[in-house]
Amino acid sequence: MIQCDWEAAYPLVWDRKDGHQEIMNFSEGYKAFLNQCKTEREAAAHIAAMAKAAGYADMDGVRAAGGTLRPGDRVLALRHNKALALFVCGEAPLTDGMHLICAHLDSPRLDIRPNPLYEADGLALMKTHYYGGLKKYQWAALPLAMHGVIVMKDGARVAVSIGEAEDDPVLYVSDLPKHLSAQQSKQPMGEGINGEDLNILVGSIPLEKSGEQGQVRKNVLRLLHERYGVTEKDFTSAELEIVPAGKARDAGLDASMIAAYGHDDRICVYAALQAMLLVRRPRYTCCLLLVDKEEVGSQGASGMKSRLMENLTAGLLELMGEQSPTALRRSLEHALMLSADVTLAYDPNHPEGFEPANTARLGRGPALTKYAGHLGKKDCNDASAEYLALLRDVFDDAGVCWQTGEFGKIDFGGGGTIAPFAAAYGMQVVDCGIPLLSMHAPYELASKADIYEAYRAYAAFYTTTRNMENYL
Repeated sequence: MIQCDWEAAYPLVWDRKDGHQEIMNFSEGYKAFLNQCKTEREAAAHIAAMAKAAGYADMDGVRAAGGTLRPGDRVLALRHNKALALFVCGEAPLTDGMHLICAHLDSPRLDIRPNPLYEADGLALMKTHYYGGLKKYQWAALPLAMHGVIVMKDGARVAVSIGEAEDDPVLYVSDLPKHLSAQQSKQPMGEGINGEDLNILVGSIPLEKSGEQGQVRKNVLRLLHERYGVTEKDFTSAELEIVPAGKARDAGLDASMIAAYGHDDRICVYAALQAMLLVRRPRYTCCLLLVDKEEVGSQGASGMKSRLMENLTAGLLELMGEQSPTALRRSLEHALMLSADVTLAYDPNHPEGFEPANTARLGRGPALTKYAGHLGKKDCNDASAEYLALLRDVFDDAGVCWQTGEFGKIDFGGGGTIAPFAAAYGMQVVDCGIPLLSMHAPYELASKADIYEAYRAYAAFYTTTRNMENYL
């Protein structure tokens, strides 16, 4: 069977010899971003601060002051400390549609449960509940860190970060040693460690006399109180996440890749953010919408299934003086959106899962994924041919290297994105994201070239004056 000539159809970004230093420089900023943003709350706060430093005004503050918005004005809206939107007002009415890029801030992880702390056989442990689709066995026997927030009864927030500083202790999920794992090794990989086994070890020193039950647990509570001023009941109103400890690292002898936790989907978040910060006075209003909960189905007040997007659009219309009762519907229906979420990269170590002619490769730029979903395109968006033609035109005119991709062989599984939830408004939507190796693993792998090229693609999308009129 003759397959697609991938080399000819989708050029390697590295073949553009004059751009290597720009790729490397851009990646340094991305690594720093990843190191500071290991949770959705940390990412939202960091991005809001970056936007304000770049001149974005608070949308709620503009409304409270009785202000209005004009072409070129830049505003941001932070919601629930986990989702946010950046807008740059365009020359055209919002009802002509906006150019919208949407990505998600959350990543697979372990969450601390509401009553987590217990002691067993002289060790203190905390119970967790895994968040999102992960391989549970991958989270044992590696250094882990705790990030999050504890909200006290009076509303005060206590930020928690343990395991990242050089002199910090790390946390740990134990696994059976090879010597005792004969039965475990016979189980399917997905059953070797189950969810109730993902308890993190947090201490072994008793508070007072050893041998008395609960002394190690009491000592852990003492340490937490000394460091953060919290008690055991404060876990009730806490959001504490367990993530891999350590920094993003260059990968490969040529340092062409990055191994890190949270590429999915902060890699697209960062590329889109850098593109958005360049926008000044566009033809069409530009928006970067960053949501939460994608990894668990986009539920909740900060997820894409909420009314977040239409509420923010309605607020923007109000500040623009648009009073038409159909303005909100027309603004969303005429929008063009990139669902900026990662896709699968072809893995030569595991070729059995992929259809070679229809899987993205590392180093060839962002991938347009016409449909995600699984088993007969179930739960997919399936972007229109007309919209894909427009994007081909936009990317090619900007000299962007891009490719296509799918989520593996048809009957092997698949995956979902936020694209269908946005498409419900009638807008044109397609997934356009960066390919990864080992997606949803504690450490994922991405090409530096793809990060930079996605930034260029998103910038071209924001600034294009094309609309769908010539394609329908």
